[in-house]
Amino acid sequence: MSVSIDIAIVRVHRHRLCPCSSAPPLFVFIGTADEINHHPMKDFIKTHRNDDPRQLALQANRYPDIDMRAAVVQISGWQVAKRKLPLWAATEGIVYPEHLSMEQCSSQLTAEYKAQVALKLTEGSETRTLADLTGGFGVDATMMALKMQARLTLVERNPQLCSIARNNLPLLGVEKAEIICADSVETLHNLPHQSLIFIDPARRDEHGGKTVAISDCTPDISAISGLLTDHADWLIVKLSPMLDLASVGRELSGVAQVHIVSVEGECKEVLVVMRKGHESKAQTFCVNISKDGKADIMTADEETTQIQYASQLGRYLYEPHASIMKACAFRSVATQFGVKKLHPDSHLYTSDNIIGNFPGRKFEVESWSTFSKKELKQFLSGIKKANLTVRNFPATVADLRKRLKISEGGDIYLFTTTAYDESHIIIKCKK
Repeated sequence: MSVSIDIAIVRVHRHRLCPCSSAPPLFVFIGTADEINHHPMKDFIKTHRNDDPRQLALQANRYPDIDMRAAVVQISGWQVAKRKLPLWAATEGIVYPEHLSMEQCSSQLTAEYKAQVALKLTEGSETRTLADLTGGFGVDATMMALKMQARLTLVERNPQLCSIARNNLPLLGVEKAEIICADSVETLHNLPHQSLIFIDPARRDEHGGKTVAISDCTPDISAISGLLTDHADWLIVKLSPMLDLASVGRELSGVAQVHIVSVEGECKEVLVVMRKGHESKAQTFCVNISKDGKADIMTADEETTQIQYASQLGRYLYEPHASIMKACAFRSVATQFGVKKLHPDSHLYTSDNIIGNFPGRKFEVESWSTFSKKELKQFLSGIKKANLTVRNFPATVADLRKRLKISEGGDIYLFTTTAYDESHIIIKCKK
């Protein structure tokens, strides 16, 4: 069922917006696209978009011609978009949803990566079609549709978000789009075969608490994966960055690829690519995206990879980025980049020559020490402040700071770890 809706003008209290919506009640007045993009509201929002929305809300009496609640939502939304969604922030006429939807939506950086994956999967297709079954604010759908040049079907249960998508998608360049306000699983039964289906199941329980396991998400992908892959050449599922990766193989069939995506060293999401009838071993990609949008990608194959362990500490020390740690791709990174691991459980690496493209943090070793009192006292002489990291060491950062009497910060980096000979050592480095 395709539903045409004008941008929401409703106030919601303790009832839902319409029978097709199972989203939680909204308590925020958004306003219509015409109201938001019409004088004097448009001018007010543009003039005050760098102001503190909380302070503006307290000044509503000073602006009797402005619906301050609606204006505050738009100003707050633009401020989030400025750091998270630059394309949206730079586009005139965009309507933003309430704050929770803005915080929960994908960043433009991760959406662009998904778009690259989607484009590669659908190479060779004469006419690409894309269905996003959990549209939300539409960030992932927008970037994938633009990159794929695909006809988009966006399914979303919340009619307010559907209405916003109707306004925003054409402004962002997505002209071939159908917005369906309905449940994703119900819609799937009537959906034509797609080049690609994308789904981001809700990771919150009925009490609003966060969930991680595949079967605890809504919808449960493990229960409907066959139905999903029946309706598309490819399926991309976005899952929690906290997910136990072993559960992917246990609970899902037809898994062709797993992408572990980090931004600036912080793991953000796990993408599972599935295809009907796929039985080969899944490829694993460890991805770290920098602020400028560059994605460092490493493939992981731990089963067939051998590793060398260090017999001594080299001149340089390396710490893999979060996606490699999440994938436990410890052999793969050592082999592919020619570094040696300090210890089977330490997950730190060393080399005598700098490996400039190593996927993670890189340091030059200045000195190191055991934890004998005499040696440690001399080693720490003059160090009052340092950045401390613990890897495979029987103490926490807080305990060590108290014991070593070192505060946080500065240009010195200290790593405490277990070395190749099972000794506990502390390494002093600089970036």
